[in-house]
Amino acid sequence: MIRVVLPQHLRTLAKVDGAEIELDVAGAVTRRSILDALEARYPMLRGAIRDHETRKRRPLVRFFVCEEDVTHDADDAPLPEAITTGEEPFIIIGAIAGG
Repeated sequence: MIRVVLPQHLRTLAKVDGAEIELDVAGAVTRRSILDALEARYPMLRGAIRDHETRKRRPLVRFFVCEEDVTHDADDAPLPEAITTGEEPFIIIGAIAGG
């Protein structure tokens, strides 16, 4: 099981109660495979994290793994074992813009 932490606005959109959800991810555990599994289970999140057409990350969304920002890593880069075993969560954060 992969643990995923969603920001409040995505939890509200997906209608989930807790900050953390668990997902089954088939095959290699990558950012793409986690987001694919997340959008398959919660179709209302399609377009909120990634663009509908290009499937690229929305500009104000960030991804953290084992306390490191992996936002700009390749979508298909394998994630650490701590993520694949559920020891650490995959964290999605909505960045804040403004000044």
